Amino acid sequence: MRLDKDLASIQEARDLIGRAKAAQKILAEYDQRQVDNLVAEIARETAGMAGPLAEQAAKETGFGIVTDKIAKNLLASQSVYEFIKDMKTIGVIAEDKEKKILEVASPVGVIAALIPSTNPTSTVIFKALISIKAGNAVVFSPHPNALACITETVKIIREAIGRAGGPEDLALCLATPTFQATDALMKHPDTGLILATGGPGMVKAAYSSGTPAIGVGAGNGPAFIERSADIPRAVKHIFDSKTFDNGTICASEQSIVTERSIREKVLSELQKQGGYILKGAESDRVGAILMRGGGMNPAIVGRSAVTIAEMAGVEVPPGTRVLISEEDTVGHENPYSREKLCPVLGFYVEEDWESACRRCIEILQGEGLGHTMVIHSMDETVIRAFALKKPVMRLLVNTPAALGGVGASTNLAPSFTLGCGAPGGNSTSDNVTPMNLLNIRRVAWGVRELEEIRQGPQSLPDTTPKSGFGREEIERITRQVIQQMAERKG
Repeated sequence: MRLDKDLASIQEARDLIGRAKAAQKILAEYDQRQVDNLVAEIARETAGMAGPLAEQAAKETGFGIVTDKIAKNLLASQSVYEFIKDMKTIGVIAEDKEKKILEVASPVGVIAALIPSTNPTSTVIFKALISIKAGNAVVFSPHPNALACITETVKIIREAIGRAGGPEDLALCLATPTFQATDALMKHPDTGLILATGGPGMVKAAYSSGTPAIGVGAGNGPAFIERSADIPRAVKHIFDSKTFDNGTICASEQSIVTERSIREKVLSELQKQGGYILKGAESDRVGAILMRGGGMNPAIVGRSAVTIAEMAGVEVPPGTRVLISEEDTVGHENPYSREKLCPVLGFYVEEDWESACRRCIEILQGEGLGHTMVIHSMDETVIRAFALKKPVMRLLVNTPAALGGVGASTNLAPSFTLGCGAPGGNSTSDNVTPMNLLNIRRVAWGVRELEEIRQGPQSLPDTTPKSGFGREEIERITRQVIQQMAERKG
């Protein structure tokens, strides 16, 4: 009997989960050395294919820049491997002999991994490495617009697992990606965890599935240039970030906020480094194509500044790197204050750093809570003030946000899944690593008897007023009350 596409895709999802579960049972018998051998082979093979995979992803999706996609593939393979290779993730991973506690890693089993079209091959490499390092199998649900490059990446990973002597079904991929198949994958009783990277709707579906999930929220990080900043360097960092793979990393800057006292210097430097300041109707025309149906217009994602200007009917000089629109409002109706995964920035001017701080919070509250923002400043007092107040899980300092957020230009964990914590509606605020993909079983030896517990702590802090009961009197009364309660119970 021939099934309809949606029914066939659901059956495929169920079959893949079954195969992944069987493979994971084999992996569960591996020791740390065997698992590490698998991970090392995957990292080596995918790093070696970084170029071809980048070319395929760029050609298939039309997003970004091949050389930058190569860098992302190398970050996902080489850098992630170097970060995780010495992690203890199998069996006993920690022991505290003094406190008599033993910690044992317990894999979640089968992971359902949702893959976006913006960073397809790099995200697959990353999620395969951290899933298998933590002792899990992984089934990928690819974005339909990146199906071929995602499928090819999974094929390379499976071959690497086989060469290392492991079960290739540790990494599997839906061949018929449909909403129904992804839904079946997320809700299957044998799915232990969902690792969701994608649009807000998909992430919400993951959290609503009834299966434990790690999802990430939208990015919309502002970049604050404070008066003490090295302005040329700050602009360089912002442009390096916003043009990296044409802005497809969600940690990239979406607006610039600066102080009025340095407005002209910042604007001059923006233009000097290839920024084009949109004027009047030009700003309206570009703004009109940034959003569609209440969300980001897919047609502008990962396109160059020149291409977007052409789409909007705006003439810009050859070599224009970033389009910039001066704004004074924030809200759902203002596209320049929202997430734009392309080289377009809003530009806001405030009187001082305190008002700039409030403006940044306003931007984040509109969209991007919990994700990432960057500050360019040499004033430690201002930096620390921002650190205390900003509702983001990553406050980056004097670095390109796209590269700093994923751990390329900072010492944060290299990751393509950036948690936004409670502000962003996420279950974690981490740059996700293998440690987020396993449970820890704690073995604890008894160290106190009931009689000792009844007596309470052997010493209490002397926090009572000098005119009240002393510590010895409190301990005497506590023992007396416990004894009276025991006698009444007897």
